[in-house]
Amino acid sequence: MFGRPLFLVLLLILVALLVWLRQPAADSQISRTALVMGTLVEIKVYSDDRKHAELGIDVAFAEMTRLEQLFSTHIPTSEISLLSAAERSMTVSSETASLLRLGQEIARRSAGSFDMTLGALKDLWRIESENPRIPAESAIKAALIGIGPDALQIDGRQVRKRVSSLKIDLGGIAKGYAVDRAVEKLRQSGIRSAAVNAGGDIRLLGDRQEKPWRIGIQDPRQSGEIIATLNLKNHSVVTSGDYERYFEKDGVRYHHLFNPQTGQPARECQSVTVVAADVATADALATAAFVLGPQQGLVLLEQTENVEGLLVAADGQRLATRGLEGLLEWH
Repeated sequence: MFGRPLFLVLLLILVALLVWLRQPAADSQISRTALVMGTLVEIKVYSDDRKHAELGIDVAFAEMTRLEQLFSTHIPTSEISLLSAAERSMTVSSETASLLRLGQEIARRSAGSFDMTLGALKDLWRIESENPRIPAESAIKAALIGIGPDALQIDGRQVRKRVSSLKIDLGGIAKGYAVDRAVEKLRQSGIRSAAVNAGGDIRLLGDRQEKPWRIGIQDPRQSGEIIATLNLKNHSVVTSGDYERYFEKDGVRYHHLFNPQTGQPARECQSVTVVAADVATADALATAAFVLGPQQGLVLLEQTENVEGLLVAADGQRLATRGLEGLLEWH
């Protein structure tokens, strides 16, 4: 029979072993990427049950694919494509109506700086194609007819366009909504630690093995360089920048974030990062603040409850909301 000291030593070793076995293993990270909604989406989960995590990821990706069929302008049968093609009005799903209402709310709050009705303008510029172009001013003016916060009238599931030629584009909000829904599916699957990243639209579920997730903010003028790191739990973070999708001609950068008042790319910011509870809101607010410019954009973010942000002005100046200080590490 063991002596008492040896018994206590063995007992301590056993307790320590049990504690160690309960810690997340080095290979408890399960990640997968897929092309959804026109961007590469990564879902990362921390779990000791790989099979359970894989099933959760399956469900999350399936949800994003389902929503792509509703919101994508590249799918002719999507509700958004059909709404754009409709003469005036159309009955849509409750999800599409809900997303349009959210976008309309942010459009009004930002004095039209976020605009879901710029589809015709984006078609003109073709920024995301292999052959982008600078449209004629007359064509730009024609594409802006009827746009704005009141361009759509939403009554329940019935959506009516102010002008029949209006084309809807949810590129500044739909991807964020899909990320939110993917995270909700992961949560419903019992997953407690995960991150979904859709081309920079990020939603964080829980923490990262009892530590905050560390999210780097890219330098908009130095590829691969980080200007700051955010330490977050259960948050969403989105960065909109003029370095994401653009072309240059005669030394001028033309990018995909348009000022609805001019039909030209907005010029006052290099990037805007927004931290919020959900990605859809962060996505739309990042676009709105970018278009408004650093000073007015900062005011918009400061005045929006439970939202923080970092704006990099055209001259490189950095402005941050007051509440971001405790979450931010400058590099």
